[in-house]
Amino acid sequence: MTENPARRASLLGLSAALVAGLGLAAGGVAPASAVPAPAAGLDWGACDPAVKPLPGQRCATLSVPLDYADPDGQRIRLAVSRIASARPDARRGTLMVIPGGPGSSGVQRLAQKGAALAKEMDGAYDLVAFDPRGVGGSDKASCGLPEADRWMVTLRSWPGADGSVEANAARSRRTAEACARNGGAMLRGLTTANQVRDLDRLRQALGERRLSAWSVSYGTYVAAAYAETFPGRTDRWVLDSSNDPDPKRVARGWLDGMARGAEDRFPDFAAWAAHPDRGDGGLRLAARPEDVRPLVLGLAARLDRAPRPTATPGVSLDGTVLLQALQLALYSDASFPAFARLVADALDSEGEPVLPPELRGALPDDAAAVTIGVICNDADWPRRSVRSFERAVAADRARHPLTRGMTVNVTPCAYWKGGAVEKPVRVTDRGPSDILMIQNLRDPATPHSKGLEMRRALGDRARLVSVDHGGHGAYLGNGSACGDRAVTRFLTEGVRPERDVLCR
Repeated sequence: MTENPARRASLLGLSAALVAGLGLAAGGVAPASAVPAPAAGLDWGACDPAVKPLPGQRCATLSVPLDYADPDGQRIRLAVSRIASARPDARRGTLMVIPGGPGSSGVQRLAQKGAALAKEMDGAYDLVAFDPRGVGGSDKASCGLPEADRWMVTLRSWPGADGSVEANAARSRRTAEACARNGGAMLRGLTTANQVRDLDRLRQALGERRLSAWSVSYGTYVAAAYAETFPGRTDRWVLDSSNDPDPKRVARGWLDGMARGAEDRFPDFAAWAAHPDRGDGGLRLAARPEDVRPLVLGLAARLDRAPRPTATPGVSLDGTVLLQALQLALYSDASFPAFARLVADALDSEGEPVLPPELRGALPDDAAAVTIGVICNDADWPRRSVRSFERAVAADRARHPLTRGMTVNVTPCAYWKGGAVEKPVRVTDRGPSDILMIQNLRDPATPHSKGLEMRRALGDRARLVSVDHGGHGAYLGNGSACGDRAVTRFLTEGVRPERDVLCR
């Protein structure tokens, strides 16, 4: 992760040649049934208007066991959504849209991406998604956390401006105790393993023998775990923006990787913010790209000493909030202007900084519960002293000042009662070769170097399309026409690159 991912790509046979149009070969993926499948047990109706559904998007509820070890016990409801193929004669099966997170809504993602995805698929699939347990329209869990502990800058363990971690440790212990006290069986049921089981129950309810999938971010871990658990039930399987599946670390490793991801991605923003074209809009922050980083870090230090009021009443802009806003902005080039404006207004004594929506208020308690619950339930996190966290934060702040040690700091998982719910899935190269990975070279959340760990784990089961682009999410997002073509052709025609390739 410390190297340029383009150089490391040779370890996996990634083509070093410029790829203008991918050479694809038949991937040996057997087709699913072309006959429309019955949706047994699913009663499709209108979606909640809050989802902002697309025309033709329908919703239903799926009942699943709260605890699969007790299949006849308590049951919970999952929100499901579908956009049926507009060309039944061309339909070959169901394509699952698996969201990221943990904590993202599949139903909302289908509403957001369904039109573009349906255009690419041209009737080849019904498009289906569901809200994982604890999310959106599905049954919820609760930790009963106070509002002050549910802000993004407190749920993410940003240390104090001086590098202190005592407040993080106290908050993390308080959060873990509240979740243990209030969460009950619902909270303990929030695991990747259960999301995999829920996905297979949905497959059965749809009447499908096998599924195809487009998974993104955390969803790629769900998809990889499904392919490992049910290898005979996958058809064409896409992993977009993967992370390291190491079962010893899981989310702890993902969090750690964000520090490298921010370093990989920041030069894109610096080049954008120093370009002469930004001058007319007042968004040119420096004359040279290399001057943008010290400007942002210097501003963060000044805001730590003297926070600024913002356009959101009662919410101030300090250095931590500024750097968290930067993390959000690095996800997409489309967010660069708003962050540059935030910096410009903070530098202007007369300016009124406008925070991104995610930083204007606390998360709902159920959203905080699922975000914390999944990562803490999935694997055991080490019990370490506060002093050991202080040392780790100090070292990481020196290496990665853009994230200030947040990625190695103490979290509620360090105090989680009961530890992991069950042993994490180990992703292996055993199973059909029906997986296509796509990964941006400069991803702030799932660095390319971490995606290479997933690629290594899958071995010959997968091929990797690396995209010379920045941002989080490659297909139909921050990617390229080259990468989009590769994924679309794989899903619609069943052909993959013969070897790992690089899209420039």
